[in-house]
Amino acid sequence: MIGVIVTGHGKFASGMESALKLLAGRPEKFTSVDFRQEDTIDDLEFRLRDAIRDMSECTGILILADIYEGAPYRESIEMKEKMAPQKIEVVTGVNLGMLMQVNLSRGYVSDVSDLADLAILEGKKQVLKFEYSESEDVYDD
Repeated sequence: MIGVIVTGHGKFASGMESALKLLAGRPEKFTSVDFRQEDTIDDLEFRLRDAIRDMSECTGILILADIYEGAPYRESIEMKEKMAPQKIEVVTGVNLGMLMQVNLSRGYVSDVSDLADLAILEGKKQVLKFEYSESEDVYDD
C-alpha cells in the first residue's frame, strides 16, 4: 500500500486528517504533519522524517502539501531527495476532494507516481466556480 502524509501550516494537515476521518473513516498508512507557529524548520524536518520512516514498509509515499514554496512543501522536497531510493512523490495544493480520491484510489493504484498524477487531476476537478442556470433551479419543488 502507498502511504500518505499531509503537511501544511498551522493545523491545516491535522484538520484535513480530521475531515477525512469524518467522511471516510480512519485511513490506513496515513498521517498528518503540522507546521505550527512555534516550530522551527528543524522541528518540521524531524516530524516529516519520522512520518516517512513509520511508512518504510509502504510501496511508496505520497506527500501532499498545502501551498507551493511554503516550508512544508520545501521540506517535503528535501525529504524526497534525502531519503532516496525510497519512492516518494510530493504534490502541493492539496484540497479535501483530492485527499478523498487519493485515499480511495490507494486500493487499486500501486505506483506512487501514478497516484500523484491522479491527485493532481482530481485536485483540479475540485476547483470550480458555481454558475447559476435558470434551467437548473435547485430550489423548485
